[in-house]
Amino acid sequence: MRRATSFVVCLLFLAMFAVAVMAQQPPQPPEGFVPAASVQGQEQLPAAPLVITAYSVVWVLVFGYLWSIWRRIARTEHDLAEVTRRIAGAQRR
Repeated sequence: MRRATSFVVCLLFLAMFAVAVMAQQPPQPPEGFVPAASVQGQEQLPAAPLVITAYSVVWVLVFGYLWSIWRRIARTEHDLAEVTRRIAGAQRR
């Protein structure tokens, strides 16, 4: 189960990384001289795909860690209930 979960997390990380790398391809430069007045002025946020990818990776890791803790606590509670049941059964004898 852990191997499958680790494998899925690694695949998600690689997919997000690949998307971020593909989004960072440089634009083709214009050929020849282009006056600044003819260039459309627009605001760009070139780091946005990387920021989104970073936050996505962090959130996936946080939720994966919380899920892992939840599973371990459930297993520990189950084991504790089993021990309590065995102790109660032994004291009746």
